Amino acid sequence: MNPLRHFLFLGAVNGFLAVAFGAFAAHGLKDLLSSGLLAVFQTGVEYQAMHALALLAVGILGAHSAQLKPLQLAGWAFATGILLFSGSLYLLALTDARWLGAVTPFGGAAFLLGWGALAWHARRLSM
Repeated sequence: MNPLRHFLFLGAVNGFLAVAFGAFAAHGLKDLLSSGLLAVFQTGVEYQAMHALALLAVGILGAHSAQLKPLQLAGWAFATGILLFSGSLYLLALTDARWLGAVTPFGGAAFLLGWGALAWHARRLSM
């Protein structure tokens, strides 16, 4: 059994949410938000969708690898990045609370950590 199957679940849920939030922005927010805040929201959607796919990849790779530590780090970093990066952008767009912009870089750093851990895993693979 895949010990990282929870990342498959998180990837699927975040993919679903990214599509739902994208549709919400396109149809429900376009007349409520300025073009600038709508673009902020859409950036959150794009990064959430991209990292939902990364979470799926981590889960799939976990089924085919004996070295799980880098994958676990990558998965949790991607999940944290979605929460902090996309979450802060969603809240910023909806509330115009500019202080939330200070949270966003922490999510970006988590994404970078995730990609670095995934690269570490790939480098250590013996094929």
